Amino acid sequence: MPKDTFERLETDRHLRDNPLIPHLALFATSLVENGYAKSTVQSKLCLLASLGHWLERRRSSITDLDEQLVARFIAYKRRKGRVHRGNRETLLQFLDHLRKRDVISRPTPPCDDSPLAAVLTRYEKHLRSERGLAAATVINYLPCIRKFLIERFREKPLLLREVRSSDVSDFILRYAPTMSPRRAQLVTAAFRSFFRFLFQDGEVQVNLALSVPSVADRRLATIPKYLSPDQVEQVVGTCNRQASTGRRDYAILLLLARLGLRAGEVVSLQLDDIDWRAGELLVRGKGLLHDRMPLPVDVGEALTAYLRTDRPPCKTRRVFVCIASNPV
Repeated sequence: MPKDTFERLETDRHLRDNPLIPHLALFATSLVENGYAKSTVQSKLCLLASLGHWLERRRSSITDLDEQLVARFIAYKRRKGRVHRGNRETLLQFLDHLRKRDVISRPTPPCDDSPLAAVLTRYEKHLRSERGLAAATVINYLPCIRKFLIERFREKPLLLREVRSSDVSDFILRYAPTMSPRRAQLVTAAFRSFFRFLFQDGEVQVNLALSVPSVADRRLATIPKYLSPDQVEQVVGTCNRQASTGRRDYAILLLLARLGLRAGEVVSLQLDDIDWRAGELLVRGKGLLHDRMPLPVDVGEALTAYLRTDRPPCKTRRVFVCIASNPV
């Protein structure tokens, strides 16, 4: 945990009455354990300290915190011109942290037996239990689908089989210009997920996921989509394997190149995930998805070299940790 940052927040005389300070240490620890960088943890703690100040001025306590209060705080920050990307996700992440520790109560779902609520409830269950998606992804997907269905059917009966591909493309073309490319891509991903769910569930006869248009992000247009095998070997070969950080980076790059792991999957890798006898690796994918993959010989040798000689002693069970210096 970034101890200096937290201690500064905790001892600052202006923060003595901040209702969130007693809960930030555990939250910061959980962030570090989940692989967040020190600068990211510092940024999240400062945002939450600001939220605590705001609650204090409103004479609200931590037990009053919920999604509505978070939305009001975001609106307040927006009026001040101080909203940054990721602020909302951080606040929702903190709410989830507090609820897991029974500091605040879980929201009571409103009693809604409408057809719209019924299909959204089934879709949410599908995302959480069958797809194993992270809570943040589910939170981002559902409002997009709700807004589309409300606009498509308005006061008419919710007949999903009447949805056409033109309805989907018209909706995206109408709203995409008002969004960032990243947000527009998230909306299209939500639509593809929803229509695959409807098709698999027999609600529609045509898989409309295939008709959802793609959203280009020109900012990344110059970045190659993939590297050739020769280029991969060149990248791997740049690691200075005579130094500790080089041996660590070499093991990381081999996991990316040989097994096709995502960066987050490499970060999440635990010591207990490596089954040396079986020659297997447990990969913790997005959400709750776990897969076992064979451990290639060169990857295993690189991991062994790093773990035996370079990984510093620490409490975390994560395989890869920061190395303060660059010893040989």
